[in-house]
Amino acid sequence: MAKKRTVGMWMYKNGGGAEIEKKIIKKLKERDIKVINDLNLRYAVAKNKDIILNGYKLNKLDLFFSYNAGEQTQYQMYLYQALNRVIPTMNSYDAFALTEDKFQTNFLLKNHDIPTPNYKLCHRDDGHELKKIIKKWDKMVYKPTDGWGGVGLTKIENEANLDMLLPFLNQMDLRFFYVEKFIDYDKTDYRIDIVDGQFVGCYGRKAGGGDWRTNVTSGGSVFVREPNEEVVDLALRATKICGLDIAGVDLIYDREKERYVVLEVNGIPAFATPEQEKMGLNFNDRKIELIVEMIDRKTKPKEKK
Repeated sequence: MAKKRTVGMWMYKNGGGAEIEKKIIKKLKERDIKVINDLNLRYAVAKNKDIILNGYKLNKLDLFFSYNAGEQTQYQMYLYQALNRVIPTMNSYDAFALTEDKFQTNFLLKNHDIPTPNYKLCHRDDGHELKKIIKKWDKMVYKPTDGWGGVGLTKIENEANLDMLLPFLNQMDLRFFYVEKFIDYDKTDYRIDIVDGQFVGCYGRKAGGGDWRTNVTSGGSVFVREPNEEVVDLALRATKICGLDIAGVDLIYDREKERYVVLEVNGIPAFATPEQEKMGLNFNDRKIELIVEMIDRKTKPKEKK
């Protein structure tokens, strides 16, 4: 008799995440796949060749599915990386870590001819280079390379703004500065969800009040938005280049260059909340089905030749 497949899961709970988790577990159970949930690696212990949590040896799992952006710790990520070396993970640690870093993602996408914002990465002591950039670009955005939800984004509109910002950044003991040219856009974006190389759904976000950031955590709001072929194609290509199983790709329309631009690629794009589902965002069931199908495929024993 074949060994029962067992997967581990760490899923966010807020915004309807707990119900999504229940649906995924139920559908996996229908495929005779056991799920051990609430596996927060923050509380795991590594001993000899095992990573142990709640009495389970996680390195003996058939797959580990990590889907929680809000509660990550460095320790959790460190063990995620170790697990990835011995069992399948979704997303793979390498793909996830890549998209956690805005510079690394932008650099890779540009080298594959995906339109993204122009950027500069320079050493923390090279304030002279930043002043050259602001004179050339007129406006730019400072971004923490590992930030999310719009946290830390700072719009720099002139050299005086830069002079005020630099002492603050120096106090943070950063190793480098990453800035992007500010793109002239209509303060709305597209979020394209991709699972297993397939388009899942789309919605838009709009900046709130006088802000320029569309992130909901920065005051932006979600609205129903139909995608076009171009944004879906760009999202599919960006996801494949980054190697993600699951992705949420943010795009905006550059009014100056008259083209769509990939702004970010996210490895843990949230499902639609219950409130958003009432608005008409109806892609959750398809997203769940594709995730379950992918877990099933990735955990099936390989046939011996």
